[in-house]
Amino acid sequence: MELIFATGNVHKCEEARTILGPLVSIIMPSSLGFSGEIPETGATLKENALQKAAFIREKFGMPCFADDTGLEVDALNGAPGVYSARYAGEACSPSENVKKLLHQLQKQAVRTARFRCVIALINEGRTEFFEGVVEGKIIHTPKGTGGFGYDPVFVPEGYNKTFAELTATEKNHISHRKRALEKMARQFR
Repeated sequence: MELIFATGNVHKCEEARTILGPLVSIIMPSSLGFSGEIPETGATLKENALQKAAFIREKFGMPCFADDTGLEVDALNGAPGVYSARYAGEACSPSENVKKLLHQLQKQAVRTARFRCVIALINEGRTEFFEGVVEGKIIHTPKGTGGFGYDPVFVPEGYNKTFAELTATEKNHISHRKRALEKMARQFR
């Protein structure tokens, strides 16, 4: 079965191929000649995932899935959440997002947080959602050079290293996207 992953991220696509296995052939929109922007204007992770999947499904008429991910911090009532990538402003850098987050948590004792990934799958006229979550906490000072985004300040539950200090293999083994993809993979087995 061929399935379009509505993303431009090659690493995400490789991860999906590994998890979904040989029953599904994952195609990126770029391999079908698409080079535009995929809209992402929803108010929730679920809305964004669905909007991206529906946009690409409409364009190519093939089964499609998309994901959206956010960091939810309890002391900030779930922020940055759906705005994780642009928390410090529309054209901000990941380090500016981290700086803003740490500034807002300066006086907070409770620093529990989670990464949440929501996948929307549109297949045979049905839409299904799959969610993966990794619980953890936000530390006071960034550590590590791996990963991206908030990885240098997020320590997953059961670990004493940030996502940025873990190897890519270690992080991918417990990632929120992997957990959501594994749930989706059950549909194809």
